[in-house]
Amino acid sequence: ELPAYSRHMRPGRNEPLKKDRPKWKSDYPMTEGQLRSKRDEFWDTAPAFEGRKEIWDALKAAAVALECNDHELAQAIVDGASITLPHGTLTECYDELGNRYQLPVYCLAPPVNLISECSDEDPSDSPQPPAASKKEFQLKVRLSTGKDVRLSASMADTIGQLKKQLQTQEDIDVLHQRWFFSGKLLTDKTRLQDTKIQKDFIIQVIVNAQALGGPKPAPTAPATASE
Repeated sequence: ELPAYSRHMRPGRNEPLKKDRPKWKSDYPMTEGQLRSKRDEFWDTAPAFEGRKEIWDALKAAAVALECNDHELAQAIVDGASITLPHGTLTECYDELGNRYQLPVYCLAPPVNLISECSDEDPSDSPQPPAASKKEFQLKVRLSTGKDVRLSASMADTIGQLKKQLQTQEDIDVLHQRWFFSGKLLTDKTRLQDTKIQKDFIIQVIVNAQALGGPKPAPTAPATASE
């Protein structure tokens, strides 16, 4: 197998990310759980192949976005991290220093012989845990612009509520925020307690290009309170 990372001259060609996902067959029928563990193992060890951690993080977020059929977000993540794709796929890419990164096909698409695991557990049936402690702590979020922001959060807060808080603090429209933790896209209804996040962990927030590019409206003068 080729090493997942090696140093090369960066190629001149940069293709847009293709929408079609690779089709491949596993040597043995694989369950969703086995596929997840295989991916987790790769992402846990990938930064050890050298290369830059922030590029591995961006590649992981782009692979997750592609799997959620969010092609536009995946392209924005790749462009935002200045990653070059000579063939328009994440199987071989380069950062701006010319380092080469290769993602195994199993990180980009499930095999055609994936065994679907029917879970008997329907999360909506499970009793809600007693209201999670409203103990507040400082949640650290890292924006794709490179800025770290701290939000006041409690484990009972939903991602939707925290997006609004980030909008108030940083003037980033909630529609332009995508929250990721451990490579998973967090939905607005997810509560912090569901993400298994610890207090010193960091949540990645991908900010849409439009949120940064457009001219900002001029601040309006604060209205004076009238009787």
